[in-house]
Amino acid sequence: MTEPALTPERLAHLKSLERQVLWHACWMIHNANHLREKGEVKVGGHQASSASLASILTALYFHVLRPEDRVAVKPHASPVFHGIQYVMGNQTREKLQNFRGFGGAQSYPSRTKDIDDVDFSTGSVGLGVAITAFASIIQDYITAKGWSKRPDGRMIALVGDAELDEGNIYECLQEGWKHDLRNTWWVIDYNRQSLDGVVREGLWQRIEGIFTAFGWNVKVLKYGALQEAAFREQGGEALRGWIDRCPNQLYSALTFQGGAAWRKRLVDEIGGEPGVADLLAARSDDALSDLMNNLGGHCLETLIRTFESIDDDRPTVFLAYTIKGWGTPLAGHKDNHAGLMTKAQMEVFQTRIGVKPGREWETFSAIPSAKPVEDFLKTVPFFTEGTRRFASPAVSSAGPVFLDDRELSTQAGFGKILDALAQRDDALSARIVTTAPDVTVSTNLGPWVNRRGLFAREKLADTFRDERVPSAQKWEFGPSGQHIELGIAEMNLFLLLGAAGLSHSLFGERLIPIGTVYDPFVARGLDALNYACYQDARFMIVGTPSGVTLAPEGGAHQSIGSQLIGMSQDGLASFEPAFLDELSVIMDWSFDYMQRDGEATHDTRTWLRDETGGSVYLRLTTRPLEQIALRRENPLFRQGVIDGAYWLRPPSARTRIVLAYQGCIAPEVLMAAGRLAERHGDIAVLAVTSADRLNAGWTAAQRARRHGNGAARSHVEALLGAVPQSANLITVTDGHPATLGWLGSVEGHRTVSLGVEHFGQTGTIADLYAHFGIDTQAIMEAADSFACTGTAPPMRVHTA
Repeated sequence: MTEPALTPERLAHLKSLERQVLWHACWMIHNANHLREKGEVKVGGHQASSASLASILTALYFHVLRPEDRVAVKPHASPVFHGIQYVMGNQTREKLQNFRGFGGAQSYPSRTKDIDDVDFSTGSVGLGVAITAFASIIQDYITAKGWSKRPDGRMIALVGDAELDEGNIYECLQEGWKHDLRNTWWVIDYNRQSLDGVVREGLWQRIEGIFTAFGWNVKVLKYGALQEAAFREQGGEALRGWIDRCPNQLYSALTFQGGAAWRKRLVDEIGGEPGVADLLAARSDDALSDLMNNLGGHCLETLIRTFESIDDDRPTVFLAYTIKGWGTPLAGHKDNHAGLMTKAQMEVFQTRIGVKPGREWETFSAIPSAKPVEDFLKTVPFFTEGTRRFASPAVSSAGPVFLDDRELSTQAGFGKILDALAQRDDALSARIVTTAPDVTVSTNLGPWVNRRGLFAREKLADTFRDERVPSAQKWEFGPSGQHIELGIAEMNLFLLLGAAGLSHSLFGERLIPIGTVYDPFVARGLDALNYACYQDARFMIVGTPSGVTLAPEGGAHQSIGSQLIGMSQDGLASFEPAFLDELSVIMDWSFDYMQRDGEATHDTRTWLRDETGGSVYLRLTTRPLEQIALRRENPLFRQGVIDGAYWLRPPSARTRIVLAYQGCIAPEVLMAAGRLAERHGDIAVLAVTSADRLNAGWTAAQRARRHGNGAARSHVEALLGAVPQSANLITVTDGHPATLGWLGSVEGHRTVSLGVEHFGQTGTIADLYAHFGIDTQAIMEAADSFACTGTAPPMRVHTA
């Protein structure tokens, strides 16, 4: 679609809309802080940061963008975005009146919390920028497969200049270069002010150099049309030179001080140069202020001309000079980042922008003659197809892939299951896309990649194979490949999974993304993982090896708290299977769960919200385990695995000790159970596959009881309710003991929790398990300690 011509009439409409959305942004913030009843803390809202992006967003949304484009809006410009959507009828007055309040328009654009047409959530600075690059890679992936039914769009990020301090930006740039990134625009709001001050001089040159090095087009928008016209006057080149030399802090200070201050400074410093006195004398103080504030990022003509000059698909960065607080009484002030207009300042601003008292919330309150603008809005390309959230049919699984190995690790089992899927010719295997941050082989993705290939837009041969160098890996790149190889940057991994996990909504095509990472390094990408889940992206992340089982690698490669990450992360169901049959059942269920999009209602059997769906985290290990006979075809076994736990050895009325474990510590537990039976009689063993799901169901059932549903009972309550009150509970896991330590609170059983709380070191698994007190001997000692204390068992306590 070709952008419509920028006629004088169209430009006039755009300037009216620029003024209107600036008003909506400033007024909703003012209302939230000064007029609406608020709580104990400042509401905030970033009036100045919103103002600096008002012109850029106006040019993009009302002229340049096409329906297939996707946009990540700078977090602090959320009010302008909401104002644009309000003008277009995609946002309500009630939501704006409750901006930053419960149920109102969100502080930062949110796919899951806002009702207007948010493409990418933003908020954690830098991440919304980088995800656009990975969304472009996913768009290329879908196009290369021949699935796309729409034109390729541009993935656009509106970037605060302070966001360029975020390291993930530069990790993303390098990954984009590797993958021949295209159709990506980053528009930098270069207002040169951040939360604590003014940015360093010459930063723009560093920005230009970095992006140029990675193959991007760089467009600098420094001067607006008014300034360009002034430069053509006599004395204009002297003015241009002064602007170019002026330090950022001084430019900001003079902007705040206004026309008279500009005049004095310019007269003092360049007034004696030919033509400058006449250039200044021809303008009033207000006109001079307008001229000096007419930077490229606030000039609709300059913005549109520059955007429309891009005629290729190379990634492009636009460095748009702006003024923080542009058009408001806060413009240029050092403290304007968190500043708010006073009531007196708002009255002046309201009068100047032309909004009559009592009409503040009207859609076109700042536009005297609204009908032509309303008619114009019906022709705006970006909005012609309505909101742009798509859906894609779910792809079904043929059922679990069961393995018959007598001894194998869950990581190796994961690789074999994917290898089996790679041999199928079905919809599920076609839609799986895998990725890893340079750990493809070491996390057992190799067999999948050998069969399905690596993705690249252009075919790239395997040189080692062509040169007849023996290798188990067949590294052939091409458009049909189904693995996206990444460098060692876990933030990039989770950003790519986030983009791929939104493909059904962004592009209307379903993907089943699976990523692998060394489990201790989940924490290295945690911000991006949380960001992906917040957007409701759907993916599977496999953390392996986990715990201290990677014993020879030492403490830096051993994970302690990752189970707690899995339990606490919203939008992520975490599992830690010990045996292959458990893994098979979990993976098959996960493929369906990742595609669900139902209502957030609780299943009264488990009190989990499974119909909502979400992402999945599998914590696996390289420790080979001897497989035990499980009831793989038994529906109750399968359901227990998915619900989070099942009895390997059920309790009886004579049970005095219950051993509950999660993960590859199973052999130590089962050995201890056999030995303890000789001393303590009947020993029950609870196999926990997901402490996360057990805990989520338990807390949900408690809430239901508090709200009057006395019959609400979770899966873990049903399991532990069968245990005699006099029995004692020992929990064991190769991870933090808090993962399972809460189980004693469910039915009031006295509990000892064993796990890992400190950094490990090199050694064997046996060495480290003994060192941390999670081996068979430690489990038996914990059981014996119950018999030695002589303490009466506690009263049964039911939590409400």
